[in-house]
Amino acid sequence: MANKRWKDLGPGQRKLIVALASVELSLSAVAAADLVRRSPEQVRGGRRLWWSLIFVQPFGPLLYLFWARRPR
Repeated sequence: MANKRWKDLGPGQRKLIVALASVELSLSAVAAADLVRRSPEQVRGGRRLWWSLIFVQPFGPLLYLFWARRPR
């Protein structure tokens, strides 16, 4: 399977890529905003760990949002 360039993709493929990229970007932004507002005691595993993992797509933001946050 050869590498495709953006211009080689069909309109449906382009829309899907843009939609998935916007979802990933939104998840990362929500996770980062929450991490900034949350105190260190409310984060499992430490803030430094989660700052690095938030940018591991798509699992980092999801893990943070569903596991790392302790109730306020």
